[in-house]
Amino acid sequence: MPAIHANNLTKSFDGFVAVDGISFTIESGEIFGLLGPNGAGKTTTISMLSTMLKPTSGTATVNGHDIVTKEDDVRKSIGIVFQDQSLDEELTAYENMDFHGRLYRIAGEVRRQRISELLTLVGLDDRKDDLVKTYSGGMRRRLEIARGLLHEPKVLFLDEPTLGLDPQTRNHLWDYIARLNDEKGITIILTTHYMEEADRLCDRVAIIDRGTIIALGTTENLKASIGGDVVTIASPDPGAIAGLLTAPWVSGIERHDGSVTIRMQDADRHIPGIVTDLHRSGIGITSLSVRKPTLEDVFLHYTGRTIRDEEASGKEAMRMFHRAGRR
Repeated sequence: MPAIHANNLTKSFDGFVAVDGISFTIESGEIFGLLGPNGAGKTTTISMLSTMLKPTSGTATVNGHDIVTKEDDVRKSIGIVFQDQSLDEELTAYENMDFHGRLYRIAGEVRRQRISELLTLVGLDDRKDDLVKTYSGGMRRRLEIARGLLHEPKVLFLDEPTLGLDPQTRNHLWDYIARLNDEKGITIILTTHYMEEADRLCDRVAIIDRGTIIALGTTENLKASIGGDVVTIASPDPGAIAGLLTAPWVSGIERHDGSVTIRMQDADRHIPGIVTDLHRSGIGITSLSVRKPTLEDVFLHYTGRTIRDEEASGKEAMRMFHRAGRR
């Protein structure tokens, strides 16, 4: 039985479609990434799957339980770490964990043993008696993940778990998440707009753009699907470059402000000829780079925009979501 199955899941707010008929299946034990810019529908999807929002239409099951008709069963079998902190800063780490365990009616001795094991797992056992308000951002995230695991959920939702953290802390947190999946066998659903995060952690990813899944698969397959090497040429006249490159070994060209991104096979072999042709045509080159495709390239290929471009357009959608959520 899959851990999660969504079929045509949709959520609208006053005519604004935040999630538009998405369908996917997540197998037990997977780390599955929902990847996209702010406002793309990631948090709304998580909110529906965790029963905090009812879908406008469509269906979904989590651990075999329908998210609308069996919401209590869903909640018992999941853990969730929100974007925004939900810890009590005036309590210690242990007290936060203990309070959570009591809410789930975990028996005393079992509760104490699990708290000890989980705080050790996330490297906070030596700070368990310190107030949370003395913790760094990364320590708080690790504590929230430990707390989400206390009742031994089968599925753990991590909504932008590294948002606002510095690169070093993000790397450490990625290691913790990978260890949790490996040692506990928990299915993890991770939302993020960090491409490298999804590439490093996830078995499969779904890329969401404006509420719709535009690509789904393993990170390697998605990168391979756009083909070959990626060559970026910065130039005062990118349109002329795009018009000149029509060879059969060129699989795709996208124009941007001041540059052209070209997907091609065997770039190292063809670049000298490209540079020569551009020089003969009087087309200036400011810079040239060659690399293998990334998930950023996959997003660009399917949407025509970088994820950074999408960040700006997603701000208004996020404002609409928060306004709707306060009603």
